[in-house]
Amino acid sequence: MVSKFVPGGLQASIMAVLPGLRPSEAKVMRLVLEDSTFVRSASTQEVAERAEVSPATVVRAVRAAGFPGFGDLKLALAGDLALHQDSARPGELTRASTVDEISELVLSSHATSISATRATIDSVELGRAVELLTAAESILVFGVGTSAAPAADAAYRWTAIGCRVSAPRDARTGQLQARLLHPGDVVVAISHSGQSQETLSVASAGVTAGAGVVAITSFAASPLAGLAAALLVAGGPDLGLQMAASSSRLAHLAVVDIVHAALSLADGERTRRALGIAVEIAEEYS
Repeated sequence: MVSKFVPGGLQASIMAVLPGLRPSEAKVMRLVLEDSTFVRSASTQEVAERAEVSPATVVRAVRAAGFPGFGDLKLALAGDLALHQDSARPGELTRASTVDEISELVLSSHATSISATRATIDSVELGRAVELLTAAESILVFGVGTSAAPAADAAYRWTAIGCRVSAPRDARTGQLQARLLHPGDVVVAISHSGQSQETLSVASAGVTAGAGVVAITSFAASPLAGLAAALLVAGGPDLGLQMAASSSRLAHLAVVDIVHAALSLADGERTRRALGIAVEIAEEYS
């Protein structure tokens, strides 16, 4: 249910579910994203005419996006506006953008992406992910492209607190290692779109081996989400020129940090032992 009103949060929540909607329902929610001012003051019939769908489709779209009814959507839009009425929505980068405009748009996008994570992350799913990871003997983290950095960061940080983590760099090695996992082990699959074939192949191999899949992605509806035992959704606005994936990378890194803190607290003895070893190693180089 979309209910967390944070700056940029409502937009991010709608974008997260958009790929899973029927085409006609998606037309309605795209109108909500593109012209929320109109939707806030319009009737169901007026929205239907503008989106070129039936009033019944508007109602279905609103419910599919997580709202009990059209009135609830309008209240959410009003609440979201009140929370960030002084904040300009990030624009879109073009070839004509100046360096100053690029700087402002990129920084605004990154800030919005991190803030919007409060709206898209589900505490129940987060708790389930931490439970799976805490109990796992082995953890395999995989991501490609812009998701490779969060995967590498997760492997390093979680290893530093005593988890047994591997982060293969190619899909073939990832599939091999995933197939060697055991029930109770975990594959952490990171993908902005949730549709990366390389990442899906590794996650599927983990499922075949009986491992659980924790997915970190920008969309609640995707092939990767369908494989997940725990789904952590975090993303950002689309500024064009691949900037959505860039901003989402930072949101995914934030999720890695959240999980890192939770894992540290979940097994304090393991964390203290690992940190002690880290200190010993650091002293060898001092």
